[in-house]
Amino acid sequence: MEATKKILILVILILGSLTIIAQSDVITRHNGEIIKGNVLRENEYTIVFTYENETAENTLSNYAIEKIVYGKSGRVKKVTDKIVVNGEDDWEKVTILEEKSYISGLTKVDEIRGKTAFINMQTGNTGDIKALKKLKMAAAALNCPFILVTSEKSTVGSKSNELGGSQSIKTGFAYKY
Repeated sequence: MEATKKILILVILILGSLTIIAQSDVITRHNGEIIKGNVLRENEYTIVFTYENETAENTLSNYAIEKIVYGKSGRVKKVTDKIVVNGEDDWEKVTILEEKSYISGLTKVDEIRGKTAFINMQTGNTGDIKALKKLKMAAAALNCPFILVTSEKSTVGSKSNELGGSQSIKTGFAYKY
């Protein structure tokens, strides 16, 4: 009986040490999804990882990730804070994403547009700022904290000096977690 207990304890210790060695990293996304796998590398705005028992590399935007718990060390790395947008009044919280890789792991909601009136008294730069504000307000109205700008256009009418005939138009896609 004593030998059986020793063997059982030895087996438990061996299995316990194997699970410690084989622990996966845990990625917690802002949408609540939990991913178990291995973080291969971290870039400035993205992470590259593999799912458990797979070899294909996947990329996630840091904007989509709340935290990473590293399996081998147990270290917890907070990646980004969740941006909560509850309507048009929160338009200042909306973040403009500069590259397509930054949207990896986010969900596309709708195409949006922000523009200034054709006849206005704005300079080119002020028109761009107003168009950007309208674009952010459109995303906020959809409760989306992110925008990927897909086109920016400024037009100037033939009588722009007399009537202020310049217009700034920005279009993009609104994204959420």
